[in-house]
Amino acid sequence: MNVKSRARIGAALGVAALGLGVALAPAAQADPSPVTQYRTLAGVGSDTTQDVLNGLGNVVTNAFGQKIIASWNATGTATVKTKATGCVINRPNGSSAGIDALRNAVDTNSGCLDFARSSRGPADTATSTDLTWIPFAKDAVSWVKRSDSTLPSDLTAAQLKDIYECNLTSLNGVALTPILPQANSGTRQFFLSSIGVSALGACVHEGVQENDGTVLDSAGDIAPYSVAQYTAQEKLVVTDRRGAAVLGSVGTVAPRNADKTLNLAFPFTRDVYNVVPTPKLTNATIASTFVGSTSKVCAAGTTIANYGFGTLGANCGTTTLKGER
Repeated sequence: MNVKSRARIGAALGVAALGLGVALAPAAQADPSPVTQYRTLAGVGSDTTQDVLNGLGNVVTNAFGQKIIASWNATGTATVKTKATGCVINRPNGSSAGIDALRNAVDTNSGCLDFARSSRGPADTATSTDLTWIPFAKDAVSWVKRSDSTLPSDLTAAQLKDIYECNLTSLNGVALTPILPQANSGTRQFFLSSIGVSALGACVHEGVQENDGTVLDSAGDIAPYSVAQYTAQEKLVVTDRRGAAVLGSVGTVAPRNADKTLNLAFPFTRDVYNVVPTPKLTNATIASTFVGSTSKVCAAGTTIANYGFGTLGANCGTTTLKGER
């Protein structure tokens, strides 16, 4: 199957899964409901954290009991309307696209977005401090294969690097097909950085929607996957997009503990973030919602854990990580 076919099927399956998700877990599966309910803080971006932000959007309220956070999923309609007046924007798919959209809102002073979801840190921390990455949970990224595949269940970081550079093309007699999410995916960028890949091999199939195991349709397929998303899908807290995908380990270390919580000893763990314009850190609503370990988001540890993420304790809500896309 060629790259375009994989991407088209993955996108179609993702949209279908979103529809099924309403029946499975209506509490936090899509854009704010009703979509005409314009809340104080509007955000877009990461596929990995879209569901937990939807969950947080349902529990984080102001003094009047009104919901504060409106978070739009990475996939769905082509455009979203984020504020009552104007603010119809193209739907950003992925961390980088969400950060770009936030940057555009800042540059144009549109007021259309207040934060971006990101599953990776900033690319530039040396020359810009315009945006602040505020951590709120811990995740990990492992790799998945099909449950009926004879590929090994454990790979080293060096093997994964060789696979995605196309230097290692088969294992256990199975021809490998390395798959990657679309270019704006924070999971993609974190995974490639973790395994040390700077230049992809020509054998890599790119462009699928991340955290969607249904795109694995042959025995040699492997792809990166958010461990938190996998757990939330397995628990049916969110739409189950795993298909036949099963999590692999790295260097004999499993990504989850026996109780299926995140294994903090796994080599590829990461913080996940809400990104805000640095000058807005003093905004009362943004500060009370995102900033500090006692902020409303950080205080919602039960909700965060329910979506498969680890909590950060005193490190939640710090504002020291500043940079640019």
